[in-house]
Amino acid sequence: MTAAAEVARSFAHLHADVTRVLGGWSAPDAAQEELRRSYLTFLASHPDGVAKAGPPAHLTASCVVLDAAGERVLLTHHRRARQWFQFGGHLERADVSLWATARREGREESGLAALEPLRDPVQLDRHVLEGDFGHCREHLDVRFAAVAPEGVGPTVSDESLDVRWWPVDALPEGTRAELSPLVAVARGALGLL
Repeated sequence: MTAAAEVARSFAHLHADVTRVLGGWSAPDAAQEELRRSYLTFLASHPDGVAKAGPPAHLTASCVVLDAAGERVLLTHHRRARQWFQFGGHLERADVSLWATARREGREESGLAALEPLRDPVQLDRHVLEGDFGHCREHLDVRFAAVAPEGVGPTVSDESLDVRWWPVDALPEGTRAELSPLVAVARGALGLL
């Protein structure tokens, strides 16, 4: 069995879940619908496309975290990219679903152990990676949204330089073009507008 076939076999449950989720997801606009279709086309031709060990372009899951008022967003200053992002990362063999990956990544990177994202994605984003990411060259990110649990503060993980709350209308310099639309759609999906 080839390495690619072994990866595909090991991640078949996640490939099936991502295909099901994206196949049933109602994209909010034409651009997101085009991305949804391109993700499904990618998955159809890459049985190992949900794994970091698969092709250089592969699926990831992330979670943007807002406060209960929808006025602040919790972001991580990513150690490798040296930029502010929502929480997220690669699907792992032990994850039972795409949603579980977003929840795990959100919990691990924020320190918010009770974080529970919405069950449906809120946005798709395909982006080329800049910096030293080894084999990874492009992420097909599926983004979820969550409200931070009350009464607990975030902590910084090994993957981050910092974790910090930002006003939704004053995001870190250099992130607004990407994060502002994500924050807006997340606020709407969470009923925080």
